[in-house]
Amino acid sequence: MNNVKKIFVVLSGVACIATSLHAQRKDTVRYLGNTLVNVDYHHGQLTPAVGVHNIQVFRANREHPELAEGFGFTYNHQPMLAYWNNKFYLEYLSDPVGEHIPPGQTLLCNSLDGYTWTKPVVVFPQYKIPDGTTKEGYQGVAKNLMAVMHQRMGFYVSKKKRLMVLGFYGICLDKKDDPNDGNGIGRVIREVYADGSFGPIYFIRYNHLWNEKNTSYPFYKTSKDKGFVEACEEILSSPLTTMQWVEEADRKDPIIPLHLDYKAFCYYHLNDGRVVGFWKNGLTTISNDNGKTWPDAASRAPGVVNGSAKMWGQRTSDGRFATVYNPSEFRWPLAISKSDDGLNYYNLWLLHGEISPMRYGGNEKSYGPQYIRGIMEGDGTPPGKNMWVSYSVNKEDIWIAKVAVPVKSEVNGAVDEDFSKMKAGEELNEWNIYSPLWAPVRIEKKNDDRMLMLKDEDRYEYAKAERVIEASKTGTIEFSIMTAQNNCGMMDIECQDAKGDVAIRMTLDSTGRLQVKAGAKYKNVMGYDANQLYNVKLVYNTSTRLYTIEVNGKQVLRALTFAPVDKIERVVFRTGSRRYFPTPDTPAEQTYDLPNAGTPETKVAIFYIKTFKAS
Repeated sequence: MNNVKKIFVVLSGVACIATSLHAQRKDTVRYLGNTLVNVDYHHGQLTPAVGVHNIQVFRANREHPELAEGFGFTYNHQPMLAYWNNKFYLEYLSDPVGEHIPPGQTLLCNSLDGYTWTKPVVVFPQYKIPDGTTKEGYQGVAKNLMAVMHQRMGFYVSKKKRLMVLGFYGICLDKKDDPNDGNGIGRVIREVYADGSFGPIYFIRYNHLWNEKNTSYPFYKTSKDKGFVEACEEILSSPLTTMQWVEEADRKDPIIPLHLDYKAFCYYHLNDGRVVGFWKNGLTTISNDNGKTWPDAASRAPGVVNGSAKMWGQRTSDGRFATVYNPSEFRWPLAISKSDDGLNYYNLWLLHGEISPMRYGGNEKSYGPQYIRGIMEGDGTPPGKNMWVSYSVNKEDIWIAKVAVPVKSEVNGAVDEDFSKMKAGEELNEWNIYSPLWAPVRIEKKNDDRMLMLKDEDRYEYAKAERVIEASKTGTIEFSIMTAQNNCGMMDIECQDAKGDVAIRMTLDSTGRLQVKAGAKYKNVMGYDANQLYNVKLVYNTSTRLYTIEVNGKQVLRALTFAPVDKIERVVFRTGSRRYFPTPDTPAEQTYDLPNAGTPETKVAIFYIKTFKAS
């Protein structure tokens, strides 16, 4: 090869490298970390974000609807969240058994603090489809058929601070029909008043073939409330709002900025004013004109692993950004990642790593925490620095999570907590809690002291409180604990590493015994009595695998950890055994129900933790 050719080849190579680097540096959201999930575990072996509180808002109940929403519907999904007039508002859709099987309706509940929620009430009721309705290109004719609800947008707070709630009536001629094919009826809207009551229902946008003459609700322009009409016009003129309608709207609806087959749009503004958009499957792109126009096609965010569930992104109260999604092809775990600039993400931490047993089988009910949605820009800012997100579990129960900001995964230094001496309302700021409605976790008074209470009367769930501590090969963990009983229920107390691998497990069993996990077996340590406070001290060394346990100043055990770990990084208190079902090989659709799913246990187990120390 002559020198000219050599120079040309070298320059061509440099140009290729430069082009490649330019492509890599193109402005887009990207995940640059090296943490990936292991879906053999429900928590994905992710390190938890510190201070996440997972709170169950709604528990489906077919056998006893009076303990749920009054209907007994067991398909509940697509929660949306807003904060208005000093309250959280949460909207979700509901079907009797499975996805896209009518009748459908949309419900609304609210909360003053995000922990205690009102009983859901119907905000958009069941809707009769006219007999004889058909869809072009799809077999079937509607007869005695009800609509299904489907909405990717739930709320809008107007410039004059009026709260609007929205829904969409879709048509499914059978259980495999798609309500989002552009052939639904239309989008409805009504106002939520300050006293909790609702205004009348109107259509704000019809799909083709539908109008005021063949639908059951009037068009919004007929309202005599000028402020309501004004709020509707705001919505229709906001491209970042109407972009959320793309799936359900007519395929060529001119108010939709980008007509592509993308799903579940959400967005946030960057510091320079540009708008980052997200859709399912990790799709993302950037708008330079506040959502009026978008590049012709979005692309998968480099490094982001995401399947067909929703992806959420927002600016956090500390000026940073966060995304929340299922970082796998399954709908577990639910993880959070943070960024300083809204484009480059480096961390992946656990937000919800539990899969409750699916109590009621149904069409297209996917296992796991999924369909995440936070508070959209403009839809309110709760007090404090926390981030709030809503999601469903198993498309059956509705949950909310409070995420401490700044988002972090590590704790440094010693921990010394006496809940009675801590500021009320801040006792659990550094704790992760998993609190189902029938297995709540909260601070309660016991014997004139404030204590961390874990209560359990749910045959298919458990309460869990988890304390991240400074990672260490050697250390001391101390806690004082009391039970309200010694003849029912149980509690596992585990020392885990960053991935959730367990080195030490103590169990308060249902027969009044304290046991420890010793290899494949359990070893009896001592008995315990109800309503007696036990001061437990555990000293460990993961290098030698030796640990000792003292109770009330007396050593009761010296043993080897039942599994090796490098460091201990968290302590877990849990009123049930670890769960391993479903697995990645479990059939995607459950066709059976679990027995007595709607009935609480006859015996209630309660555990109290008074103090916790780690050094």
